[in-house]
Amino acid sequence: MKIKMMKKIVFAFGILAMVTSCKSVSKSENNLVVVDVFLNEIENDRVKVSINPGPIQVDSLKFYLPKIVPGTYAVNDYGQFSEDLIAIDYDGNEMSVVRNDDNTWTISNSQNFDKLTYYVEDTFDIEGEGGVFSPAGTNFEAGDNFMLNLHTMVGYFEDAKEIPYKINVHRPSDLIASASLPVINQTDQGTYIIDEFSTSRYFGVIDHPILYSVPDTTSFDIEGMKVLLSIHSPNNIHTTKDLKPALEKMVQAQKSFLGEIDNTNVYAILLYLSVMENPDARGFGALEHHTSTSVVLPETMTLPQLEESMTDVVSHEFFHIITPLNIHSNEVHYFDYNDPKMSKHLWMYEGVTEYFANLFQINQGLISEEDFYKRMNDKIETSRAFDDTIPFTTMSENILSEEYKDSFYNVYQKGALIGMALDIRLRELSGGEMGILDLMKKLISKYGKDTPFEDDALIPEIVSLTYPEIQDFFDAYVQGNTPIPYDDFFAKVGVEKTESIAKTGYFLDGRTPFIDANQDKGTVFFRESYPMNSFFKELGVKGGDVIKSINGTDYTLENIRNLISTSMAWGEGEDFKMTVEREGEELTFEAKTTQPYTNKTSLQSEELEESDPKFELRQAWLKG
Repeated sequence: MKIKMMKKIVFAFGILAMVTSCKSVSKSENNLVVVDVFLNEIENDRVKVSINPGPIQVDSLKFYLPKIVPGTYAVNDYGQFSEDLIAIDYDGNEMSVVRNDDNTWTISNSQNFDKLTYYVEDTFDIEGEGGVFSPAGTNFEAGDNFMLNLHTMVGYFEDAKEIPYKINVHRPSDLIASASLPVINQTDQGTYIIDEFSTSRYFGVIDHPILYSVPDTTSFDIEGMKVLLSIHSPNNIHTTKDLKPALEKMVQAQKSFLGEIDNTNVYAILLYLSVMENPDARGFGALEHHTSTSVVLPETMTLPQLEESMTDVVSHEFFHIITPLNIHSNEVHYFDYNDPKMSKHLWMYEGVTEYFANLFQINQGLISEEDFYKRMNDKIETSRAFDDTIPFTTMSENILSEEYKDSFYNVYQKGALIGMALDIRLRELSGGEMGILDLMKKLISKYGKDTPFEDDALIPEIVSLTYPEIQDFFDAYVQGNTPIPYDDFFAKVGVEKTESIAKTGYFLDGRTPFIDANQDKGTVFFRESYPMNSFFKELGVKGGDVIKSINGTDYTLENIRNLISTSMAWGEGEDFKMTVEREGEELTFEAKTTQPYTNKTSLQSEELEESDPKFELRQAWLKG
């Protein structure tokens, strides 16, 4: 979920244009890419798009939709959703177009090229959503709602990512836009309205999701920043009126935690609630942008559950204001959507951001110390499912490769723990005066959103801004293969580990599930990254086993909630029969139900005098 900028290509219109014959689109000041998106003309659940790039100066022109976009860290091939692409010349005739791959088209004789038209499918109602994480996807529900992440719909011409874009959205009169990008002009066409948006370059197109729906919006102001909240709840279960108090409290706490940091004047939170039963979004979470967050969650959540999820999810996205918005490398700043080079510093972009999303809650009194310790301990336990000896910078730089792509989830686990350990070490070296937030502010002062750093220069710069000993920290735990000795770091702040045996549910350990789902296949399986409870462990169930049926009922992602709710009513001594698939073979387990238990490792504060250096350091860490 990231904040990336592209290198601006500037060249003169005269002689230099002749020698740079590889450039494809004129860069004269009057050039403008004009996009029309026809939400008022849905055909077979598809939206028509038209793109006019202005004058073309070469004989052959390439058009792209992104292979990957900032913040997703996964190849999604967004061009796969575009169909029936036609190139039209200035006389209205079709031109020759070759589709090179999922995301690339080549237009021949392009000096006479006028515009492209094509149709785009949405992602939410496609089985497996085309592999696209729901908050990065689209939904086209004619007459009801349109969730638009424009990177799935609007592309760019080669060497023209820095040209301004005008986006005309033709929409039904009763569906109103919610976005941080303002509507600069409206034209009433009688049966529909055209909303006009404008961005200075292609990055602005992909950086502004738009939700069109019958409006349920509200806003509030926090220290000079306007926060817009828009919700689409198909069955009107949740409203902005219900959710506003919790979000207002959260954003106020975040602003208080951050203090003076350059941020946006307007921030939009677009919440799409999925009905689950119908073909609808299945990937729950959020995708951050510079000035907004798109969020997808299940509509069946209770209000307290929704408030808690929004606090955790949106706070993470909001903290991207720190990094990578204001601190980022060349790989981020000049992001290549179709041939990306990844940065070494996911530990900072996502890990430190995730750490802040938890730290601010204890710092501002939203959660207790015990809650905070549990969250950190859960991350430690979850991270143990991954290879703890892989240098984090190596994994980050190669996160798109087959070898490392499945390690991305660990960025939110060990990445956050790197942030925590670095925070404690900085507090220790500074006598409690400097923490990781202070470090981030120093980096913002040096770089800021318009000045990227060289990837290899970041750690030396951090060391120069802090202490020589911090080089040892990075050499061992970030660039090296040494696992973080968490007990040693907790001991510095008077936090100790305890072990116990505790009751748990069959499929849930409190709020943490023992099971997970494959979104593409619609299957449900036991997690390998979380310890099995006693009931299933004694049965011989293993992590990775795919649940086929339990007590005669087949289970998939579609009805997994029914399984969880049913299991909560199971008593001891009941008949239990489960069939799973393991490595292509079906296995059946039969037993009488017993109370599940799990071994619990927890963290707690030592009882210390307030004058104890450990107590003082702990206070600086959590409340400083």
